[in-house]
Amino acid sequence: MAFASPRHRASVALLLVAVLGVGACGESKQEKAQKKVCSARADISKQVNELKSLTPTTATVDGVRQNVNAIQDDLKDIASARGTLSDKRRSEVKAATDQFTAKLQSIVQQAVKSLSLSDARTQLQAAVSDLASAYSSSLGKIDC
Repeated sequence: MAFASPRHRASVALLLVAVLGVGACGESKQEKAQKKVCSARADISKQVNELKSLTPTTATVDGVRQNVNAIQDDLKDIASARGTLSDKRRSEVKAATDQFTAKLQSIVQQAVKSLSLSDARTQLQAAVSDLASAYSSSLGKIDC
């Protein structure tokens, strides 16, 4: 059995390094940012759906607060990933999140002005409906 020449072994070693290097590249920064945006968008949808499923008897202040906090965290995740997206995608995501965030802030401000428990229930139902519409017309349009 003949041994491979040092030159042949070096060529094989370089080939292995090249193959391993290509395999280790993984996702680009833009792809990772896109996944982060899509993951946050999906979670916002989940949180909005959970809010929509609440009834006056199942809704609690803490529960609603948790959903709203999760949405706010998701919006922060989107904002942190946005800078890495392509120019066109960045602009699309910014417009959608700005629109949704403005509606969310408006809804939250209206909700804290409630004067009675019955007003709060009525406002919650209207707010969740508005939030679902805001999601559909903004973040829901982002292609993931």
